[in-house]
Amino acid sequence: MKKKHFIEVIAAIAIIFVLGGCSMLQSAINDIKGSLVGNDYTIFTYDNYGSKVLETSGRKISITGNPVKTTDYDSDGDVKERYELSSVITITVDGKEIESCGDTCVFVQKGLKPDVNFTKKSIKGSESGALSSYASVARFLNKYKNMFGKSRIVVIKSQLGQPIAAYSGDEVYWKIPKNLPKMTKLMIDGKALYIHRANFQIIDKDLLEK
Repeated sequence: MKKKHFIEVIAAIAIIFVLGGCSMLQSAINDIKGSLVGNDYTIFTYDNYGSKVLETSGRKISITGNPVKTTDYDSDGDVKERYELSSVITITVDGKEIESCGDTCVFVQKGLKPDVNFTKKSIKGSESGALSSYASVARFLNKYKNMFGKSRIVVIKSQLGQPIAAYSGDEVYWKIPKNLPKMTKLMIDGKALYIHRANFQIIDKDLLEK
């Protein structure tokens, strides 16, 4: 019976690999107790205008929300206390801390490189205005279309819509991690990219002009 049970477990795991794909497994590995453990990450911090203010990297990274006590009143007029996450996050990088509030933070797994880095002065130029709609994004990206080698394009933008970087991949999806405060996780061909206080769009390359 034990042997039969073992075979069933192996078969179930095989089905998960077939249906979910290797990138889904990589996604699960990256989410461990609110930490990014076992992979090198580079953390890029930007202000609201998309200007880089800090860059750091490490192997053992955790992101912690900071709860604050708030008060409210119930229907009887009684004061009720509760806790909610503040806008401050604490980032621990190999035992050293960064406390961040308001800035855009992008956590990029080692091996994931942007096709276009819009923060470089040679690219940013005068076309770095806010991208408030898909049409504006498309016009902006058409200039760089040949730089994207794969079928889907991920555009990361600051909170004010300033373009920061663009990546391309064939298998791209996003999710909201349960254990990471106010974060969005993007998977691009099996590599993770986490963003905090940033906008993003995922665009099929074929939607850009020929």
